[in-house]
Amino acid sequence: MNKIPSFTINHEQLLRGIYVSRKDTVGGETVTTFDIRMKEPNREPVLHNGAIHTIEHLAATYLRNDDEWKDRVIYWGPMGCLTGNYLILRGDLESKDIVELMQRTFRFVAEYRGEIPGAAPMDCGNYLLHDLPMARYESAKYLHEVLEHVSEANLNYPAKE
Repeated sequence: MNKIPSFTINHEQLLRGIYVSRKDTVGGETVTTFDIRMKEPNREPVLHNGAIHTIEHLAATYLRNDDEWKDRVIYWGPMGCLTGNYLILRGDLESKDIVELMQRTFRFVAEYRGEIPGAAPMDCGNYLLHDLPMARYESAKYLHEVLEHVSEANLNYPAKE
């Protein structure tokens, strides 16, 4: 059985950042899956369930309403390991292409006040599992420590040895 590509990345060297996880062809069009890595795997505490769930709701809402990108957004959702999120966009894209979009997205979450979109029993499968203060904190941390100072090391997976 072949390993899936994300299991071949050296997670011991992976930094927080924006990475192209894979590119696939669907119906003759390229779709790009991004690894939006908010935590260094196995080296710092993962995102709290309530925080990442709230980030999911707010980021998905922001992305699907962004005038420039909304028609290219296919999916936004958390990684099972709770160290980040996946973003799938239509198009043959590179990490640098979405830095500004991610800055806007995480600024939106970091500054968000009010009711969490889709956080009612009729809208969400686990509506009680939300933590807006931690979502804001984690988003601001990622924005200020990574996205506002992004470098090549935060945009390209570490070389495989």
